[in-house]
Amino acid sequence: MNAAIRFTFMGTIACDSFLEFARHRARRLDLDLDIGRCDNARVELTVQGQEALVDMFEMACSLGPYDCIILDVHRTETALKDTLH
Repeated sequence: MNAAIRFTFMGTIACDSFLEFARHRARRLDLDLDIGRCDNARVELTVQGQEALVDMFEMACSLGPYDCIILDVHRTETALKDTLH
């Protein structure tokens, strides 16, 4: 089953490395990724794809790249789109 989830990752964020990390994980998991706001305290992303793979994406990004500390994650279901690109 497919899911579209909007994630807000909060903590200490290095935008360049976090977004590179998220893009890489989304490609590896064959997920569509839409990048929203990113600053030094939060990043907002929407991913769409197989539900189990979306969950894997959340786990990977919760651990984040070495220079980011993720303290909290908010997850909200959104409507499925044909494509996010």
